[in-house]
Amino acid sequence: MSRSGELRGENLVNALLTASRALVAVAARSLADIEENVTLAQYRMLVVLGRHGELSLQQLAGELGVNPSTAMRMVDRLTTAEAVNRRDNPDDRRGVLVCLTGTGLSILRRVTARRYREIDRIVTAMLPRRRAEMVAALNAFAEAAGELDAQPDHASILGW
Repeated sequence: MSRSGELRGENLVNALLTASRALVAVAARSLADIEENVTLAQYRMLVVLGRHGELSLQQLAGELGVNPSTAMRMVDRLTTAEAVNRRDNPDDRRGVLVCLTGTGLSILRRVTARRYREIDRIVTAMLPRRRAEMVAALNAFAEAAGELDAQPDHASILGW
């Protein structure tokens, strides 16, 4: 890697991509461990609903970065799985409101707890000095990405 590549952050980007692959693998394994058949995208929807509570379909689609028809298909599947409820939006006769059910919250907590345990196992294998450096670096990354306010409340175990 050239010095100019280092200055542009290529080493950092490559390291983050590698770490991202490892984290996606952790997320996929945590979903595979539950009896319900939930995709990573559907899990993201559960996380958004867990963080924000009841949302309109438009708001939910916006939070997920998908179009409303895609969000509605996901809602349909999660409604069939009894993970979310939907109801007519009293403020918009054409719209719906979506919220987690007890089943959805249970899925969210179990999957997130599994992810937490596996990530904890990984970071425990790191040198303590490296862990401290990583906390600072990842907080800076989250802040730059606009996600610092999204740090999970471990008591509720709702994190994406």
